[in-house]
Amino acid sequence: MKSWQVQEAKARFSELLRAAADDGPQLVSHHGKPAAMVVPYAQWQRLQQRQPHDLKALLRSPRARGELALPARGRLRSRTPPTFA
Repeated sequence: MKSWQVQEAKARFSELLRAAADDGPQLVSHHGKPAAMVVPYAQWQRLQQRQPHDLKALLRSPRARGELALPARGRLRSRTPPTFA
């Protein structure tokens, strides 16, 4: 994966797009820090299909639970309400 400075990416945008299509994702950095990733559109679509778009779907998915062993639920115990003097 090649890293491009913002100025270079702007000046050679067509080459950046070709590199993403031919060689895969391309990193664009700003002041030496990663700022953006240019990926081929087909790869972006695959990534979007794999990930749920909302938190509820993520939490309900099997991969959110992993290998967490949860104890069986028991009977609920009622709490005594606090008394105020």
